[in-house]
Amino acid sequence: MNIYLAVYTGSLLLVLFITPVVILLAHRFNIVDVPGARHMHTSPVSHVGGIAIFVSMMAVSITVLWLWYQTVTTDQIMHVQLRILLLAAGFIFMAGLIDDVKTNGLRARTKFIAQVAAALMVCMVDIRIKSIVITDSMTVDFGWFSWPLTLFWIVGITNAINLSDGLDGLAGGICAIVCGVMAVFAGSTGNMAVVILMLATLGTVTGFLFFNFNPAKIFMGDCGSMFLGFMIAASSVLCFSKSSALVGLTLPVAVLGIPIFDTLFSMLRRFLERRSIFSADRSHFHHKLIDLGLTQSQAVIAIYGVTLLNAGLGMFMIVTPKIYVLIVFFCILVLLLLIFHIVGSVRLEQIKAAMQKRYKITHREHEERKSFEEAALYFRRAATFDQWWQAVSTAAGKMEFWTVDLTLVNRDGTSRNLNWSHNGHDPDPDPEGLIQVLVPVRDRRSGSSLHLKITLYKNSSLESAGRRVALFTRLIEEYDINDLRMKRRNSEHYGADRTLLYT
Repeated sequence: MNIYLAVYTGSLLLVLFITPVVILLAHRFNIVDVPGARHMHTSPVSHVGGIAIFVSMMAVSITVLWLWYQTVTTDQIMHVQLRILLLAAGFIFMAGLIDDVKTNGLRARTKFIAQVAAALMVCMVDIRIKSIVITDSMTVDFGWFSWPLTLFWIVGITNAINLSDGLDGLAGGICAIVCGVMAVFAGSTGNMAVVILMLATLGTVTGFLFFNFNPAKIFMGDCGSMFLGFMIAASSVLCFSKSSALVGLTLPVAVLGIPIFDTLFSMLRRFLERRSIFSADRSHFHHKLIDLGLTQSQAVIAIYGVTLLNAGLGMFMIVTPKIYVLIVFFCILVLLLLIFHIVGSVRLEQIKAAMQKRYKITHREHEERKSFEEAALYFRRAATFDQWWQAVSTAAGKMEFWTVDLTLVNRDGTSRNLNWSHNGHDPDPDPEGLIQVLVPVRDRRSGSSLHLKITLYKNSSLESAGRRVALFTRLIEEYDINDLRMKRRNSEHYGADRTLLYT
């Protein structure tokens, strides 16, 4: 017990000493987070607090684990696993630090690759979710699937913690609660190494919160949130791999319910809005609480409360018979869904409407693409100007244009107008709903530009109208009038029947 108290107290005191130094150096070298549209703070704040977290946690845990392995245990396999785990955590920290210090940051894809690489490092030393014991007579063995499952687990939780770092003290408080719960679980299974790791992390985060709680003097940044997320995820797998108890997976998910669900719903929301799932927005769970009228501190404390409630319920899973763990876990998930629904982060009717809208847009895009490809066939066959104009008219009909006009200048200087119009039975559209576009077409004789005048009805979507115009202009650009003479010469050279070219 004394060693556990020393680990917690040592990391707490060390981070209290290091953090002010990091704040001073960050401001001196102008490594600060400038307020923006997505930020809650109003003045520049240092965002490399993860340095203090990393140094304090690593210094204490490595020292204690080294002494422990020198005097208490000779488990060489665990020794290797811990070294690789801490090495991978250091790699994640460096990736996050580069992202924090670099002017434009790292691309989301680059950070994702770094997370996968770190997760692969721990998988290679047999830290994997290999099987789950559901009952005394029922065990699920994942076999080769343990690799992708472990990668998904580590990368998912790392990003969940990273995305939760949106309010002062939010990610740190959640991580502190998770570390405390995992330390208790690891102690119950006799995994002393994980207890030391989690207590060192707990002490570090607790001390850091003195500077990070609202109003924050420093942010942990990506180097801190990614490091904490990776340590929690990898340590949970290390602890689980020694027992295979079902609670080893359900307990972290229950306690991390807020950031995990928030990440999943954010990805779903961005997917339905046809945005990158890595794009930023201001619709996270904590943002919804702010929109309801809570202050930053009130929102953070509210999330602390929900997390502590989940942790308390999760503790029952440690002493619950194996099969009943799923019942407790299911109740926690239902509670979380209810909370997200009350706050407004998820509405089933909104999700349904967004899915229907996305399906309609996707179906519309498919039809427009199909029309484009069919129209392209006519342009490929065209070997004369008349055939080219017929291809233009065909494309206009397939893309639901209203009219197409082209004014030509004859050799004798007189002008000639070519017109195409929609011949359907639809009523004339409202003039306010019509869009007119001029498409430049290079004259094959003079080299100057003619203009195709397109009129189309926007229907219910300006986006669809713009996409159809873009596809049409692509046809005009790819199948230039000036290419007709060369195509005609080629057809005459090979004795092709021009009638067949047109049909």
